[in-house]
Amino acid sequence: MFRTKLLAALFSIVLAVAEEFSFFNEASSAPKIEENEQKLTWHLKAPERTVTEIEVPVTEEPPLETFTVSASIYHPVPGQTDSTPFITADGSRINKNNPKKHRWIAVSRDLHSRWGGDIHFGDSLQITGVSDELDGLYIVRDVMNQRIRNQIDILVGEKDKVMGFWKDVEIAKLN
Repeated sequence: MFRTKLLAALFSIVLAVAEEFSFFNEASSAPKIEENEQKLTWHLKAPERTVTEIEVPVTEEPPLETFTVSASIYHPVPGQTDSTPFITADGSRINKNNPKKHRWIAVSRDLHSRWGGDIHFGDSLQITGVSDELDGLYIVRDVMNQRIRNQIDILVGEKDKVMGFWKDVEIAKLN
């Protein structure tokens, strides 16, 4: 009951204010745009001063540290991995139907931080120098056999028609 009376009082106040400012008054002295057939012209005074471009200091990011490595591809099969081919060294699970879609790589142990390198699991690496199809951004999810040095392995599926070994591949750590 109190709410109803309060709402009615507020509504009557709003109507009184609206009438005072001629929002609803037909006899308002303000010209209606529909009645005025003349073209409206706005006269704006230009400021006394001119606007100059504000120079924002550009903070250049330091160039990415790049490494030159060899690259190959690997398939998630026991002969090229361990006894659990669909689980990477960091515990990630590989999609059995389309492993290539992950864009994951394995790095040789000398590159990995666990064995003294600069690359960690989960790091994003920009890879160039392999091929148009395989160059791009990858995430480190696996490590290679300890006998391999200064190399990366790109994860692809057995059905993917990709084979090869590439030298002078550039990798840049993004994070």
